Amino acid sequence: MHIKIPQTQYPVSELIKNRWSARSFTGESLDEITLFTLFEAAHWAASSMNEQPWLYTYANNADEAAFEKFHSCLLPGNIPWTAKASVIILCCAQMTHAANGKPNKYSFFDCGSSVTTLLLEAAQHGVYGHIMGGFDVEKTKATFGLADNIEPAAFLVLGKLAAPELLEEPFKTRELTPRSRKPLSEVVFKTHY
Repeated sequence: MHIKIPQTQYPVSELIKNRWSARSFTGESLDEITLFTLFEAAHWAASSMNEQPWLYTYANNADEAAFEKFHSCLLPGNIPWTAKASVIILCCAQMTHAANGKPNKYSFFDCGSSVTTLLLEAAQHGVYGHIMGGFDVEKTKATFGLADNIEPAAFLVLGKLAAPELLEEPFKTRELTPRSRKPLSEVVFKTHY
């Protein structure tokens, strides 16, 4: 199993180091208890005013028709490597506050928090995921019959790791390339008064 552990500037937890966006999956099914443990973790993410604006829908790869419904909404660059995922998920954001129907400008931020929490829990269980913004928004809305106040935020796939060599290019190279980040000095700034 090929796990990409980064070299960090400061000592972060193994959980953070072990989470990465894999592309090579075995196609092995995920049991329902594991899958719903991940959804439970996602459900406990922080959200503005505790709105919990995330909505998840998913399909297992064993249900070929349902899996293809999700898969058909992805852009071509995501089609080849996602075919062996165990589960495909659509995370949607409720764009209005439940109490008053006013716009919730934090919906996408909160959905990102929820998905990240799901992926961190997944790493604890030896499950890897990959978030995708490469999808057809209008087709997704039509395919899933989303209400006007619901926006598709991201697709993600989950699965057990397979060898990177099973992927075609350019995905194989991407899978083998070491993880990297910009230096902290480029993204963190101390304010002085």
